[in-house]
Amino acid sequence: MAFDGRLLGSIGVLAAVVETGNFVRAADSLGLTPSGVSRAVARLEQRIGIRLLDRTPRAVTLTDEGRRFHARVMPLLAELEEATADAGGAAGTVRGRLRVNVDPWFARFVLAPRLADLLAAHPGLTIELMVRDTLGDLVADGFDVAVRFGVPEPSGLIVRKLLDTRIITCAAPAYLARRGVPAHPRDLAGHDCLLFRDPRTGRPFGWEFHRAGEIVTVPVEGRLVVNDLATKLAACAAGHGVAQTFALGMDSLLAAGTLVQILPEWTDEVFPLYAVHPSRRLPPAKVRAFVDFVVASLAVPGPGDR
Repeated sequence: MAFDGRLLGSIGVLAAVVETGNFVRAADSLGLTPSGVSRAVARLEQRIGIRLLDRTPRAVTLTDEGRRFHARVMPLLAELEEATADAGGAAGTVRGRLRVNVDPWFARFVLAPRLADLLAAHPGLTIELMVRDTLGDLVADGFDVAVRFGVPEPSGLIVRKLLDTRIITCAAPAYLARRGVPAHPRDLAGHDCLLFRDPRTGRPFGWEFHRAGEIVTVPVEGRLVVNDLATKLAACAAGHGVAQTFALGMDSLLAAGTLVQILPEWTDEVFPLYAVHPSRRLPPAKVRAFVDFVVASLAVPGPGDR
């Protein structure tokens, strides 16, 4: 099959539809009409002989075949962009739009307060920060890089461990004055514990306490279950109960006395933070700059980080 140069343009249109979610927004981003975008995608589907998109009045989504096709061609498009920049002598220039998939906790308490420094250092860079509970399909969803807690599932993605953060237990001073300070993890029986729902199982996470190789599992109870760590933290600061949380990002709240760490000798449990990006020979300069910035931001960890 002879190569048709028009395929590149049509693939670029498909990428815009996937990134924006519909033909109208894709048309706006490309400077085309919605009908022009629709025709370009239809030509691509006819050329390769498969249906790439499911179209409904409310949404446009990739078919299974379209998802596989998109996952294969997006890294190739990125390589072409990189080669073009390299040929123009701008391989090291940090510019363009960077789409980041980021964990809600890290986004709010660690990344957002620091982003002004990154943008100031790279005036040509635009960041689209997408806060999500899960990694999802990084390539098919059009992300350049992700920052996630937890060990990533095996895949063809490039992963880089950034740090381990301790799991700490805390409560508001008013709550502790009212209910007392637990001296041992088992003393949490009868306390109001703020529970976090595991998005994979739909059930609240269990509580463990680690100290010098000893692990104590405590069957905690509570009347408030949330699926957002920031909400749990706000409820904890308001005095509604005891919470377990990442130590990363907690320095200011602990230093101000808004929250008090309890059971500080039971904090040997750690949770990893990773940067993840698509597998390429050489990641784009904007991805390298972002990951380097995150690493530098975490270079001086707080008392609960490693």
